[in-house]
Amino acid sequence: QVQLVESGGGLVQAGGSLRLSCAVSGNIFGITGMGWYRQAEGKQRELVATITDGASTNYADSVKDRFTIARDNAKNTLYLHLQMNSLKPEDTAVYYCRVVKSLKYDYWGQGTRVTVSS
Repeated sequence: QVQLVESGGGLVQAGGSLRLSCAVSGNIFGITGMGWYRQAEGKQRELVATITDGASTNYADSVKDRFTIARDNAKNTLYLHLQMNSLKPEDTAVYYCRVVKSLKYDYWGQGTRVTVSS
């Protein structure tokens, strides 16, 4: 099993910054892809950014040049980060961490809420 715990959400004014983190623990062998997704109220969940085990990154057009995804690891734990700068009210959503294991299993965190006030 794999456990994901997100942190770092909160309330920020437009133009501000937040850094989200996701601690991934448990049976982390075979995890390849990791990513952040978000779901705004009344909308479908959407991709924000992904990163592979080779550190290749991909971003939604709406967050390019504002958000940066990164990963690092400590003993038995992987960490996924999302640095969010120049935040806009439309970035308001619940942000979820997701990992893909063995190319076929995926795991999701419980979500962390980000609210950007205008």
